[in-house]
Amino acid sequence: MGCWATRFNLHLKAHSKVSVFFTMIILVTYVFYCLAGYCELTPIPLHERRLTLTQLHQDRNSSDQPDFLARLSEEETRHLSGDVSNLSVSDSFGSKEFPQAIIIGVKKGGTRALLEFLRVHPDVRAVGAEPHFFDRFYDKGLEWYRNLMPRTLEGQITMEKTPSYFVTREAPRRIFTMNHNTKLIVVVRDPVTRAVSDYTQTLSKNPGLPSFQNLVFKNSSTGLIDTSWSAVRIGIYSKHLENWLRYFPLSRLLFVSGERLVTDPASEMERVQDFLGLKRLVTNKHFYFNQTKGFPCLKKPEGSSRPRCLGKSKGRAHPHIPSYVLYKLRDFYRPFNMKFYQMTGQDFGWK
Repeated sequence: MGCWATRFNLHLKAHSKVSVFFTMIILVTYVFYCLAGYCELTPIPLHERRLTLTQLHQDRNSSDQPDFLARLSEEETRHLSGDVSNLSVSDSFGSKEFPQAIIIGVKKGGTRALLEFLRVHPDVRAVGAEPHFFDRFYDKGLEWYRNLMPRTLEGQITMEKTPSYFVTREAPRRIFTMNHNTKLIVVVRDPVTRAVSDYTQTLSKNPGLPSFQNLVFKNSSTGLIDTSWSAVRIGIYSKHLENWLRYFPLSRLLFVSGERLVTDPASEMERVQDFLGLKRLVTNKHFYFNQTKGFPCLKKPEGSSRPRCLGKSKGRAHPHIPSYVLYKLRDFYRPFNMKFYQMTGQDFGWK
């Protein structure tokens, strides 16, 4: 028994010596790496890296747009004092950032086509669904909005599209609050054909809808156009643009022709890529014209090696609208179109 105890004690002493030996090796190695400069400094807490509201205001006041800040409401100020100062959420797989560019309109103008065409570009990452943050879900906060965004790598830009922003009164102020350098893209289309397309989409979901002519006129006998109907109101582009120009200079907006996006998508995409500061990688080779649908389709859409056209609803047949109704509507839009041409410096050729 005594012999066994002696052997056990010797074993414990040997084991302790081995443990001490390996501990010393680890300590010496650690000291060596620290002296060589390989040890990381203690990480700075996230909250210490965030800009304060005061710093953000100072940065914005140094720009050439100080008058815009006076228009910010308490609601937007509360958003600024929160997570907007932390402009990205990063990890080893990229970062989630607020969009540097937003397609803000217009409904039934060609916004989905433009977004799909842009997603072919390797330096563009976009949200698939419409976030509707600046018109419907603003109370959820900017952190919620940013978490909707895809992760991007350095050199890539984040985008989203929600066509209803263009006609939402609060949207310009709210986007300006997030980032006054945001680039804005508006896809516009002949307001008459846009209104008919809008009606056609609604009719497909609600077959019991009154006729187009019954909705477009306040009184059919007088021929007075009902501007309270959204299908008509959206097409008064000059009125909506005035609201955006209160916050953003014209240089921050690009107006894309919905018609040319169909007839010559490559040329319009050149303009869009230049505006976004991207290399012209989306070119004529990416498109082919689908005679059945009457729309250009992508030969190589993002994430697929097969050609793809837009959804089945694109290119759906419009109902017959009496010619006198279209004439009245064109007559109504004409002065607004002329003003829109003057404001943008572009003639879109709508008759």
